[in-house]
Amino acid sequence: MSAVTVRAAETRGVRDVAEAALGWVAAHRAEFTLGEDALAAYGQVDSTWKPLGELAQVCATVTRRTPPADPLHTRARDLLAHAWDQTERGALFLDMQRQEPFATYPLEVYAAFAAAGLRHPGYETAAATVARTRGWRLVEQGPTRRLGVLAAERYSGITRPEPAAAVRDGTWLGGLPEPWTFEAHAGYALTHVVFHLTDWGRAGPAGVPPRLAAYLTQWLAPWLDTCLEARMWDLSCELLAVAASVPGSLDPPAHQEAWSRLAAAQRPSGALPETGPAGDTDPDGTDGFGHCYHSTLLAAFAAALTDARHGQGAPG
Repeated sequence: MSAVTVRAAETRGVRDVAEAALGWVAAHRAEFTLGEDALAAYGQVDSTWKPLGELAQVCATVTRRTPPADPLHTRARDLLAHAWDQTERGALFLDMQRQEPFATYPLEVYAAFAAAGLRHPGYETAAATVARTRGWRLVEQGPTRRLGVLAAERYSGITRPEPAAAVRDGTWLGGLPEPWTFEAHAGYALTHVVFHLTDWGRAGPAGVPPRLAAYLTQWLAPWLDTCLEARMWDLSCELLAVAASVPGSLDPPAHQEAWSRLAAAQRPSGALPETGPAGDTDPDGTDGFGHCYHSTLLAAFAAALTDARHGQGAPG
């Protein structure tokens, strides 16, 4: 990374990162379009519904954490409307329910829209019917995924006696593991536990128990530094979103330094690669949609949460 690039990044605020990232997403909205393969048997969910669901999840949070007059709010609202239209205003969820009644991903994607007030009563009725079966309740899942499913169920009015706290405590983060056992898989798991507990930053930090907040406050900074040093921009964004969701988990100098390094990695187009070299160019050809969309969305997500918590300007 050149000294010029670093100096330029230092003059950019968190808000600039959010605007550039959402600008790139808006310019690539056509690549979030669902094709005919979206309902294909054994379809490639990771390249169809997953990007659309992530777009909806991030935009639902940005619209919640920004005032209506904010240009970020307007852009996120428009992208959310585009994503909802791709689902035929919820009708495709009902089709998926009939095709794969015990798949949980349709409900998880639907919950992102429901969080923004976009609902399809017919799908919710069908999902609730399946959720009453033993087959649904006994689907085997890892605890982090199960915590997400439980959160998604609540958006459709589905309740079950399974205590979410017990599921939470069975996750990597919930067990307060030795901090040196942190690696990428654990990192993505812990960030999603926090996302589920805070309703993707929309509900505030109250859902994060004090013991988890204290653990994150102690160890988030070195984990984030490790990811930034390894140029793992995607996971770095997720950890910065955790920092914005758990007040005090990063001190101001560490917070500012992390955002400066992330800003330096963002391309002039607004894209942020998942991993790889930072700077103004793309020497490895990593600016493609598949390598950038998730990390760019998460950059907008983390920046919007940070901006909402700290106000305009540098994080504190």
